[in-house]
Amino acid sequence: MIKVDATPFEFGFDPARTALVVIDMQRDFIEPGGFGETLGNDISHMQRAIAPVRDLLALFRQQGWLVIHTRENHAGDLSDCPPAKRDRGSPSLRIGDDGPMGRILIRGEPGAEIIPDCAPVNGEIVIDKPGKGAFYATGLGDLLADRGIRTLVFAGVTTEVCVQTSMREANDRGFECLLIEEATESYFPEFKAATLDMIRAQGGIVGWTASLAALKTALERQTRQPEVL
Repeated sequence: MIKVDATPFEFGFDPARTALVVIDMQRDFIEPGGFGETLGNDISHMQRAIAPVRDLLALFRQQGWLVIHTRENHAGDLSDCPPAKRDRGSPSLRIGDDGPMGRILIRGEPGAEIIPDCAPVNGEIVIDKPGKGAFYATGLGDLLADRGIRTLVFAGVTTEVCVQTSMREANDRGFECLLIEEATESYFPEFKAATLDMIRAQGGIVGWTASLAALKTALERQTRQPEVL
């Protein structure tokens, strides 16, 4: 059992029953010209998550632990995108429209792919999801059950929407959840701060949060060999 200095209290996990879930680190949300920017958002906030997510991925890969990526996207005919989702607000481009990186949030288009810095490597699982939560209309629940996973470490974007939704879905299914604080971002810094507070409120009602440094320290402490006298 690895124990991490977390909030609201120490978080322990068994690596054999743990997976990293990286939510929606996609070009359409993070890069110029993508869907996030068409909504009028300042995408510079999202850049802060790239390096921490990359480092977190490297940490899990070095240990040989399970890594799962998600991508929010839709079928080309929009059959899995309800009008209430596509038509809301007044973006300059809507889901399915032609944009600088192909059709916005359409499965297989360049903009719907994960950014190169955080791209999956061979053997890592990629879940395409039509909603905000990683469990809705996907096979994630069965995949985790088949592998005996009971603990999920979360990262990705955006903190208050797809990340929080996925954590709440996981919490309802009995998973223990840890969010790495630097490895998630929002277009609105105040939304990120509020979401972190909500997740760990009332004794960790949704889960725990911890810094990437705290996770690294926990791993170093676990693997440190006793000195030879």
